Amino acid sequence: MTTSSDTVRVLVWGENRHEQEQPEVRAIYPDGMHNTIREGIEENLGARAVVTTATLDDPEHGLTEDVLENTDVLVWWGHAAHGEVADEVVERVHRHVLAGMGLLVLHSGHWSKIFGKLMGTSCTLRWRSERDREIVWTVNPAHPIAQGVPHPFIIPEQEMYGEFFDIPAPDELIFLSTFSGGEVFRSGCTFKRGFGKIFFFSPGDQDYPVYHHKDVRRVIANGVEWAKTLRPERTDPVLLRYETEDFYTGHGYQGAMSN
Repeated sequence: MTTSSDTVRVLVWGENRHEQEQPEVRAIYPDGMHNTIREGIEENLGARAVVTTATLDDPEHGLTEDVLENTDVLVWWGHAAHGEVADEVVERVHRHVLAGMGLLVLHSGHWSKIFGKLMGTSCTLRWRSERDREIVWTVNPAHPIAQGVPHPFIIPEQEMYGEFFDIPAPDELIFLSTFSGGEVFRSGCTFKRGFGKIFFFSPGDQDYPVYHHKDVRRVIANGVEWAKTLRPERTDPVLLRYETEDFYTGHGYQGAMSN
């Protein structure tokens, strides 16, 4: 699969349960959070992005092999039904991330199966949902994800996420959030896994209109552009044997237990 086009193919995946079951959430996101997130990406990237959506209740959660093969960046939002995501689908997404598909994990996606598998830690944190003010501070202003984002920007009402956040040390810390109660949180972090780039961005609880916030939408769109691989094709990391002085022709090798 080649990705030479300047267009980034984005799939916004949403659990889409709160919107169906809670009228107060449906009032904020009548078309689902996944569609609001999609609109924000399209608003900021325009013709540079082709954005589609999928939900938990779609066949194979909308994450078939063919769909993932034709996705440059997957955006993930989940909360109440992490356990309903099939393990074989998680394995499929994991394989595609290692092969070069970008991944944005939003808000409570920190506890998703895919994020936990990629991080290798519990991904637990401190939290409180009491309409806290969140101030998002840019700590890496030169990073592409921070471009065009005010420093700081304010989310008037939001769920509090606080430290300690049990994740590996991020490759890059871009945003740090502070809350009404004095808590701090690493709210915008990047990671590399295999050939894939991952961006975790925490603002976005279902009870608040955070995905309508123009600066949150800009950050997500910037993250999408950043997460697209620059490699010309998607390939799995493979252990190859190279003969002495042959720098170019590797031979397949599965390991001592298989060969």
